[in-house]
Amino acid sequence: MTARTPSLTPTLTPGSVPAPARRPRADAVRNRALIVETARTVFTARGSDASLEEIARGAGVGIGTLYRHFPTRDDLVAAVFRERIDELQALGEQLLASDAPGEALATWLHEQLVQAATCRGLAAEAMLTMLGQHDEPSPCESMRQAGAALLARAQAAGDVREGVEIDDLVRMVQAVSLAAEESDDPGSAERLFGFLLDGVRAR
Repeated sequence: MTARTPSLTPTLTPGSVPAPARRPRADAVRNRALIVETARTVFTARGSDASLEEIARGAGVGIGTLYRHFPTRDDLVAAVFRERIDELQALGEQLLASDAPGEALATWLHEQLVQAATCRGLAAEAMLTMLGQHDEPSPCESMRQAGAALLARAQAAGDVREGVEIDDLVRMVQAVSLAAEESDDPGSAERLFGFLLDGVRAR
């Protein structure tokens, strides 16, 4: 009787080959985008403490669907915030073509102020937290690089004094937003922002 030569090809058993990663269903992707867009609108109108049930209704989904995508309120706010970071990055890259570097930097910083006010200070707190992260890549990094390029152009043009760093400017803008949130004066944000710009202009 001839001995059988062991096969060099491993025998595949059910589950031995990892299944390819499943792509999110189109309706799940659509629902997530609707939730984020609706949350952005509702947070702008009512602040970050707005009802999640209201957001779910506005997006046309059940509250369970909202929680599947965003288990906590902070997760949803962070998603809205990251979308705004992407917008700031894109704006910064566009403003690099400006022939008025100082005004371009001021425009970019002012847009940060407007966006931070949208979530009634929570976005500002998130930004400050992300800027303080050094042990892992921050979601703010691409946005920070765009701002740093704008700052470098403004300094090279003599519009902003030397020694100013982009993280300092971003922190100051977010601090202005947080301070204005606690003020009863609706014009305090713009006034404090003006002081900030005056403080960094080249003398």
